[in-house]
Amino acid sequence: MSEVKIAAESRTEFGKGAARRIRRENKVPGVLYGHGSDPLHLTLPGHELLLALRTPNVLISLDIDGKSQELAIPKAVQRDPLKGYLEHVDLQLVQRGETVTVEIPVVAEGELAAGGNLLEHVLNALPVEAEATHIPEQLTVSVEGLAAGASIQAKDIALPNGVKLAVEDDTVVLQILAAQAEEAPAGEAAEGEEAAEA
Repeated sequence: MSEVKIAAESRTEFGKGAARRIRRENKVPGVLYGHGSDPLHLTLPGHELLLALRTPNVLISLDIDGKSQELAIPKAVQRDPLKGYLEHVDLQLVQRGETVTVEIPVVAEGELAAGGNLLEHVLNALPVEAEATHIPEQLTVSVEGLAAGASIQAKDIALPNGVKLAVEDDTVVLQILAAQAEEAPAGEAAEGEEAAEA
């Protein structure tokens, strides 16, 4: 897994006004917490952070005020609902060798059996336990030839070495649904009845 280096500044100003000033400078307010230490309030460079967060569960190497180095993973990211820019980020402090619980995106590949069936992602991401510096970016699952009624459970997904499930083995992750019959003929019949009554 990739490690991204980001220079961060500790901050002492809080509240909406301070957060707005930080965002006007194309920076993002954030909090670093974990390991029983007091939360550390940070200001992070907006563009670099945005690029880093394109990778799920990215490992971020923080250079804080040029004085200390810390490893962290994103735990909560707040974005503006309309414009999509970053408003705030919560980072969890991690150490090399430490096991963390994260959600890994599940990607399906392959063609379903013929018949216009639909693939439903019951879980878009699978909760797992992994070593903080070896978190997989995604889990790929083959749905090749699966027919309606088939499902893929958590235990059916191949996990890399050192990665364990953080959900029950029989948790359904993907399922194949039968194609729905078209309802247009029933609708047309109803319209015909209304016309006859008029």
